[in-house]
Amino acid sequence: MQSARWQVFADCREVISAACEFVVRVATQAARERGVFRVVLSGGRTPQPLYRELAQRALDWDCWNVYFADERCLHPGHPDSNAGLASANFLSQVPIPPSQVFPIVCGEDGPSGAAQAYSAQLAGVPEFDLVLLGLGEDGHTASLFPGGEWGTAPTAPAALPVSDAPPPYRARVSLSAWRLNLARHVVFLVCGATKNPAVTRWRSGMRIPASAIVPDAGVTVMINRDAFGPS
Repeated sequence: MQSARWQVFADCREVISAACEFVVRVATQAARERGVFRVVLSGGRTPQPLYRELAQRALDWDCWNVYFADERCLHPGHPDSNAGLASANFLSQVPIPPSQVFPIVCGEDGPSGAAQAYSAQLAGVPEFDLVLLGLGEDGHTASLFPGGEWGTAPTAPAALPVSDAPPPYRARVSLSAWRLNLARHVVFLVCGATKNPAVTRWRSGMRIPASAIVPDAGVTVMINRDAFGPS
């Protein structure tokens, strides 16, 4: 069962500000204690202002190892790819060594080949220090969708191919729930009234993809009042 800490803020600006301070604190601690900070980034609109704010901070960027929660099977430079969004808003503006950024690359073999390649890349990578996730209006997180495979079993691969995501980007790759759960910290960023129906289902105990993220330390949900709804 998922243990969730709900942190409710007045608006999305406060969500992003709190999330930035959290990332800075976790990254600084990881760099000091282990010499490396392994972070998983998500795509979508909500984290983009967080990435822009992080890019203004003076952090130990040499310690960062950047992974991705999921990817749309687009050309790596496509503006709608998750790696492209992260690069435009964040990675191109900070001196993280390029060899320490690990995008999901969909090649000729499509989602299946890309998922296998990313699973192999993650083999031997210990638990992530921080996973940043969002929430879709249908309750999906990363590219784990209702009715699809979520990869919750410990025998699941680290990355899953997705071929039937909602349009327009049906072909994707997603980290499995099992691999996302191997993390010291998992933070969901949730903003906007359109997310409230999914949040209501989540809070009531209904099984949605977001509820399959069950790291040992639980998850933190940073959410604005419109998305959370009445207390």
